[in-house]
Amino acid sequence: MTGAILAGGAGRRLGGVSKAALELDGHPLVAHVAEVLGSICERVAIVCKPDTELPPLEGVERWDEPAEPRHPLTGIVHAVERAGGPVLVCAVDMPWVTTDACRSLLEAAPGGIAAVAMGAGEMCPVFAVYSPAVLDELRAAPPDAPLRETVAALDPVRVALPPRILRSVNTTEDLR
Repeated sequence: MTGAILAGGAGRRLGGVSKAALELDGHPLVAHVAEVLGSICERVAIVCKPDTELPPLEGVERWDEPAEPRHPLTGIVHAVERAGGPVLVCAVDMPWVTTDACRSLLEAAPGGIAAVAMGAGEMCPVFAVYSPAVLDELRAAPPDAPLRETVAALDPVRVALPPRILRSVNTTEDLR
């Protein structure tokens, strides 16, 4: 299994800084996610735009996705294409994701098409497992379509997880 950290966002709500490099508890956000994915995936890659600034991380690959469009779907599609097999994706701004949560997603999609995290009734399509079987549907999605709608159309296995681990760092307040 390949773990893919989605880090192609512009960080607009944080003043345009790379979320990957933001520090939480003395470590970059990307390091928190890389550690968790690295504990259960054979390979871990950061999927980002060519101009994304990343801190150095040993044992983690960098996969540059197309510069446009700026949408999480671009990173998901690129990760599945590049991996050539199923991918466990996690957004870089989700540092509270756990190994147990990752295992829950993986167990829900053994050889399956897709499994997506659910927290408090909300789908979290940036913490999910996607297989090559869904690539055509993902590629066909309109570039301005909400990601949740695109993923819901796949009819993925939905995995209930504690909402606290699915929180994202989108503002400096979230970081505190």
